[in-house]
Amino acid sequence: MPEFEYGPVEILVVGFPGERPDAATFEAIGDLVEAGDIRLLDAVVVSRSENGDLDIVEIEDLGDEIDVTEIELEANGLVGEEDVNDLGGAIPPGTSGAMLAIELVWAKRLASRFAESGGVLLQSERIPAPVVNAIMAEAEEAEAAATE
Repeated sequence: MPEFEYGPVEILVVGFPGERPDAATFEAIGDLVEAGDIRLLDAVVVSRSENGDLDIVEIEDLGDEIDVTEIELEANGLVGEEDVNDLGGAIPPGTSGAMLAIELVWAKRLASRFAESGGVLLQSERIPAPVVNAIMAEAEEAEAAATE
């Protein structure tokens, strides 16, 4: 079986104060792409006005606001208006969000290996990092208290 061209794709909505994410955000994304950890397929910036209206800006249309010349999109247009309407509700009024369609490169390799062996992924669930870290901190505190 041939290796998959694309692996699982996640659309992340990352919120920021104000109308736009800062340059450091896009620099961090570029670092992850350069390291081969992710492949950035598409990205848009969505701002929600105080009255709730959504404004969508394609990353390449940011112009002189933020230098994104180092970021190359693999599948421009993948994040569409339907995604923005479905996921944009998570962006509070007066703030903005970056909607990123990313491919987790390691997951592509894993999916290919599953397929080679006849395996099929039946379900996947992501636990957000803040939740994992809070649970682990509580467990460590409980363990420390039990040994005292």
